[in-house]
Amino acid sequence: MARRNRREPTPEPGEFKLGGFRKIETHPDGDWAVTRVTGSAATKAYRCPGCDMEIKPATPHVVAWPYYGDDIESSLPDRRHWHTTCWANRLNRRPRTR
Repeated sequence: MARRNRREPTPEPGEFKLGGFRKIETHPDGDWAVTRVTGSAATKAYRCPGCDMEIKPATPHVVAWPYYGDDIESSLPDRRHWHTTCWANRLNRRPRTR
C-alpha cells in the first residue's frame, strides 16, 4: 500500500508554533514551557543567557519561557534561546557578578 503524505494542520491565528515539540517542565525555579529546536529549524543566531555565548544558526538548542498556564501569548516576551547543556545545568551555576 502506498504511503500518504499528510500535511500538518495549519495553526489557528494567534497560535504559537516554533519548529519543535513544546512540553511543560517543572523545576525548582518554577514551571517552564520548553521547546527543543532542531538544527534545520534554527535559522538565526541567538545569545544564550546561560553562558552569554552566541548560538549559531543550524545549532540544535532549547527555547524556554515561564509557563503561566495556557495563555502562551502573555509569556512570549520572556522566551529565551539556550544551549541545550546550558539549559540542563542552569540551576548549578553560580550567580554572575560584574
